[in-house]
Amino acid sequence: MGTDRQPWQWSEPEWRAHVEHVRAGRSLVAPDRAQRWPGGAAVAVAISFDSDHETPALRDGETSPGRMAQGEYGARVAVPRIMELLRRHEAPASFYIPAVCALLRPDEAPGYVEAGHEVAVHGWIHERNTALPREAELDLVARSLDVLEAQTGVRPVGIRTPSWDFSADTLSVIRELGLAYDSSLMADSEPYELLERGERTGVVEIPVEWIRDDAPYLMMDRFGGLRPHMPPRQLLQIWIDEYDAARAEGGLFQLTLHPHIIGHRSRIRILDDLLAHIRATGDAWIGTHADLADHVRAQL
Repeated sequence: MGTDRQPWQWSEPEWRAHVEHVRAGRSLVAPDRAQRWPGGAAVAVAISFDSDHETPALRDGETSPGRMAQGEYGARVAVPRIMELLRRHEAPASFYIPAVCALLRPDEAPGYVEAGHEVAVHGWIHERNTALPREAELDLVARSLDVLEAQTGVRPVGIRTPSWDFSADTLSVIRELGLAYDSSLMADSEPYELLERGERTGVVEIPVEWIRDDAPYLMMDRFGGLRPHMPPRQLLQIWIDEYDAARAEGGLFQLTLHPHIIGHRSRIRILDDLLAHIRATGDAWIGTHADLADHVRAQL
């Protein structure tokens, strides 16, 4: 579409084509609040973990032992802490794991499933899919599905793209591979159906948001300007407020976490406190993203 031209020079059909390529379709929230969530719950809670471990560094060719050790902490120390915490709160969660992480530790993905959690696709090596041709993106997602199915005995039904990147081809790849849901986009606070160029796809979107992600608040880059800018207990209040507002609206509280970020001692405490707050309200349904997608599919 005129690569030598600036966006302000695009014709209306050109900019409309970009905007309307992937859009939010119908909301998948039932109008009747009493029927909205399983068991008549007042609020739905979907907790997720992106078990990236070493792959964001590997993707960028950063292979120093220091970077590998930082990622290894997520699998070695944080994941066991998280699993115990989820067990105590009886909170099933969704784990999005790059295939390379699964191949590095063949027992990790099966361990999630054995504990009652969901395992879903998170790319091959946390690749930047917006930089890939369609054939490469399709191949990497397909191979990732095969790895996770071979390890767990369950074929994943959902995907979260690495870094929430969504290329011009991602939705068509999702559809070709028959995935039931995506959790990478941000057009709503509640689940919705994805449209592709105005066409209904039947693909459920479980939306994410940077507000409900640990990385923007707590990440550290030694050689850059990225520094943790918020004490964990202040972050806890943001997430409690998000949950309380979702509950008041009869909506969804979705959270994205990373073991190598949230799994440190001072940080896992706030997840413990958050889950205790959610359980104390007494009227929340906590389920996997796959369970949520299956439930809201009745609204399609």
